[in-house]
Amino acid sequence: MRHANRQAAWSVDDLGADCGWIRELDDAARRDLTAAVRKAADPAKTLLDYRRDDFDLGSAWPIIQASLHEVRDGTGFAILRGLPRDGLTADEFELLTWAIGLHTGVARPQGKASPFMTAVRDAGTVYRTGKGRGYSSNTDLDFHTDSADIVLLTCYNVAKSGGMSMVSSSVTAHQAMLAERPDLVELLHQPHYFSRQQEQAADEAAFYPNPIYDWRDGLLFSKWNRNRLRSAQAIGGVPAMTARQHQALDLLDEILRRPGVMHSMYLRPGDMQILNNHVTLHSRTEFEDHDDPALRRCLFRLWLAPPDGVGLPESWRPAYRSVEAGTVRGGIVGQAYDAARRGFEIRQAADLGMQA
Repeated sequence: MRHANRQAAWSVDDLGADCGWIRELDDAARRDLTAAVRKAADPAKTLLDYRRDDFDLGSAWPIIQASLHEVRDGTGFAILRGLPRDGLTADEFELLTWAIGLHTGVARPQGKASPFMTAVRDAGTVYRTGKGRGYSSNTDLDFHTDSADIVLLTCYNVAKSGGMSMVSSSVTAHQAMLAERPDLVELLHQPHYFSRQQEQAADEAAFYPNPIYDWRDGLLFSKWNRNRLRSAQAIGGVPAMTARQHQALDLLDEILRRPGVMHSMYLRPGDMQILNNHVTLHSRTEFEDHDDPALRRCLFRLWLAPPDGVGLPESWRPAYRSVEAGTVRGGIVGQAYDAARRGFEIRQAADLGMQA
């Protein structure tokens, strides 16, 4: 029976009525995290050299776990406030983000250079091109999902102005479309073609098929990134989109930005945002950054495959490589994936009782 992830079908009013998706670390938890990072930090190690047991997260871990449960079984996203930002350098804060990730799942590569951790900052890239990526630009972004089960984003510095984060429920959007234009909803359950933005691995094509929505075991899943669909239209072999497909996607984007559907927030230094990419879509407004490099907007992003990940629709296999529950899947493998990265995945999966 299709029950469509009831708790994930929220409205802005629902979030205001029940703030269980927001949690805050207390002073003891912050001290435990700071101590964990400083005890484990080793300048001779890369991030891939660390193991989960190197970091005792102490009293912070149950609070983090509660946020993760909300992401998996509740609204599909959570905000955790109060990470020890002021007491840590940027490098230490990045290591803290990695430590939380080691307790949460297996990190997934995120692009052409196969990085497992990404610093989200303006590097001057152009987003809406055949190889553009939003995280390294300062422009406003389309609503999209990232290429992993979970995205974990920690905030170190904020912009001078702008950079507001927006989240909408893809389940709520589907319900709205079903009520208003069921004929267009059917189109979103058909394959669409996503560009790999010239970051494909040697065994991958330049594009892949994936529906915007699909079902498995009574759950509704979404995958959406209009920039990648737009880019794919310039790739040989990709079918041209029809006028009705464009109409369906236009309506989806319009619904996602409705005031009752879209929740807007500014992440603050020390905030961690966690998103379930299967039931939420997210975006960001344009921002103006500081002149001082030490103050410029900086967040750290992890894509994760958690050990309690549910089974995915078969149609997700071209993007995720595996759709079985609890497996290491997703990410953008990229073009620098090597034995060291594979070794990390195997060790981390074993530490979490997962199949690599």
